[in-house]
Parts: sequence; structure tokens; C-alpha cells
Amino acid sequence: MDSERQRHADAVGRHFRRALLASMAFVALIGAIFFATPALGGLREFALVPLQASGLVGILTAPLLHGSAGHWLANASALLVLGTLVGTVYPRAALRALPVLWLLSGVVTWLIGRPSFHIGASGLTHGLMFLLLFLGLFRRDKAAIAAALIAFFLYGGMVLTILPREPGVSWEYHLGGALAGIVAAWRWRRLDPEPPRKRYSWEIEEEQAAAIAEAEAAQFEPPRPEDVPVLWQRPDPPPGGVVLPFRPRRDEDDGGR
Repeated sequence: MDSERQRHADAVGRHFRRALLASMAFVALIGAIFFATPALGGLREFALVPLQASGLVGILTAPLLHGSAGHWLANASALLVLGTLVGTVYPRAALRALPVLWLLSGVVTWLIGRPSFHIGASGLTHGLMFLLLFLGLFRRDKAAIAAALIAFFLYGGMVLTILPREPGVSWEYHLGGALAGIVAAWRWRRLDPEPPRKRYSWEIEEEQAAAIAEAEAAQFEPPRPEDVPVLWQRPDPPPGGVVLPFRPRRDEDDGGR
């Protein structure tokens, strides 16, 4: 059991490093795009515009664009924390959930969004937060509950931003990300195995005592009926037996005298 827990701890360390590096790389990418936007003359044609064919490309590109440094920094910090957390606790589910969060949040925004330009990775950040929150509700193991509590403690305010609150904020993207996170959490809630449970000394002692008591009770119990062989089902005697000759009767030895 100790070796299994050690292997699990090593795996968690590897997943944490990979998730942290991937999150940092994505944050750096969207930061580079933001700072390069003035030199590129604006990237409005890559924004998501609801119910317009020209705005469909924004489903793929809008999460990479940001309107201000504050907008980028807010999303960057959430992506760094939540992305690392998801990739550490749910490495398998994260690989399948991220494309769903990206695409489904954009599709929902394109369908229900206001006629405006929608940009930013807030759909992805809300998707990650709701993914962690509902994986904790669906799985209910210690790691899942801990990850959900951390996400809610740090970014629980996202629950309020899925409805209209501030002008100029794409609550549609937030709502789409939340729905995508819930769908992904339900779909891949059992994809990652549960961590090995720690066994306490009193549990081991109880199991040992139960095994000893069962062995002692078995000594005084008669065998079960199905374990008792019947006459017509007894096994054949082993080969190689010895045949003992019968001695003749005494009157035969005396010739009948």
C-alpha cells in the first residue's frame, strides 16, 4: 500500500509540472497576441459575432484575443491557477474537456450572444471552474472535493457572472463556459482513477481480528453439504495399489481331511 501511494505521489508531481508548464505557455501565448495586436492593426475580424457567418471563426480565435491589459491579466491568472489544478487532479479528463470548453462556450455565445464583438478567454476560465466544481460534486473523493473547494474559494465569484451584471462584459461567454464545464464533468467524471485511500492502523487491526475470528470459528463448524462427497461421486482410488492374496481355508490345506 505504501508503494502504491508513493507511485501515486510521483505521478501527481509529474502531472503538476506538465499542467503548470502548459498553463504558463498558453498564458504567454495570449499575452504575446495581446501585445502584438496594435502592430497587427487590430484583430476585430477574428472576434466572435453572434448569429453571423463571418463571426463563426471567432469560436476558434476569440479566446486568444483581449481588449485590455486588465482583461488579459484577469484571465491569465485564472487560467494559470485553474488550468494547473485541473491538469494535476484530472490529467486524463483535462485533455478531453479543454476542447469541449473552448468550442462549446463559443457555440453557445454565437447562438445567444448580443450583436457585438465577443473576445477573451473568460469562457475557458469559467469552464475550468465549473468543471472542477461539478467533478467534486459527481466524484466525491477527497482529491476531487479538495480541488473543488480550492477553485470555489479562489474564483467562486464566477458563479454570479454567468448572468448579466456589468455592461460590456460577455456574460454569454461565461454562461457558455459554465454549461460546457458541467457537460464535460458529467461525461468524464470517472475517466481518472480515484487516489489510493489511506488505511489507518485501527482498520488493519480490525481486519486482522476478523480474519482470526473467522478462522477459529471455521474449526468448529461442520463442512457445508456441497463439500461432502457422496458415495457415487467419490474419487477413484489412486493407481499403484497393492493386492493382498487371501490365504486358503484350513480344510482346503488339509485336502478335505
